[in-house]
Amino acid sequence: MIEPSDFAANLPQSPAPYKVLALYKFADLADCAALKPELALFCCARNIRGTFILAPEGINGTVAGAPEAIDDLTAWFETAALWAGRLAGAEAKFSGAATMPFHRMRVRLKPEIVTLRAPEANPALRVGTYVEPADWNRLISANDVTVIDTRNAYEVRLGSFDKARDPGTASFSAFKDYVATLDPARHPKVAMFCTGGIRCEKASSYMLAQGFEQVFHLKGGILKYLEAVPGGESRFHGECFVFDERVSLTHGLVEGEAVLCRACRNPFLPDQMVGPLCPACAAASSDGVRERERQIALARARGEAHLGDDAAEAAARNRARKLGQRRVRGLSGPHPVPL
Repeated sequence: MIEPSDFAANLPQSPAPYKVLALYKFADLADCAALKPELALFCCARNIRGTFILAPEGINGTVAGAPEAIDDLTAWFETAALWAGRLAGAEAKFSGAATMPFHRMRVRLKPEIVTLRAPEANPALRVGTYVEPADWNRLISANDVTVIDTRNAYEVRLGSFDKARDPGTASFSAFKDYVATLDPARHPKVAMFCTGGIRCEKASSYMLAQGFEQVFHLKGGILKYLEAVPGGESRFHGECFVFDERVSLTHGLVEGEAVLCRACRNPFLPDQMVGPLCPACAAASSDGVRERERQIALARARGEAHLGDDAAEAAARNRARKLGQRRVRGLSGPHPVPL
């Protein structure tokens, strides 16, 4: 879980007040129910926020906190007797945030740390061939390689790699249906990628079980690629969606321009938004959205706080900030915004 020093030149040099850790590891955590309260207590005691998922097959999650708190957490994962060395070598990515990107701390128990519902996909037994970010451009440039984006359609729409196929899925469990449309004889060499690498661990294991001969996947996912590969050499276009209030990241892991629609939770560029909503949700003017606004108005009229007020106000500030940055960039040309 040590941050590679050779990537430092591509990361923002000004310190950010919050450090973000994205981590996963397929490991034997049959005692995950007993691990849950200990993990929650450790994080809450250090004002760390975010979400971890624990399952018998491992751990997955993204959290943020003061840099020293996140450093304490990674050291605890590696050395505490509770984990018994089971998280050694976990895939970990670090980035920064100007504001706290999470509203609470949650530790959840689930049957899988990434849901595919395919028992034959077992990364502990078999996965595809890892490809380092430095070697990725060469692989996806080959004519005999089928490049697949394993993420969901709303993520793909925000940014993806050259030549990548979009499976058009709404959830990762639907990836099996897409694989059924491919022929191992016609697509013997597959290169896949996802946000941080975890979905590809399962997807590559599944495709190997379905008879695909050569399955490659980007080690550390898009986030590691954006961290390691200079922007001038990039084959990734657009922004990478992340599941927190930063919404998206770009090269050097700086915060992107995208904002979330507060109804459908899909990412859009700020100048596409109609207030807090995307064009489709604003046009639909759903009963649910209207009811939420009514409840907020009633609560404020009574002088009470409404659940979600803080999140909505933080999102509004974030949206206004990004729209302002976008306008400035339009005047002075594109430049990264330090976290």
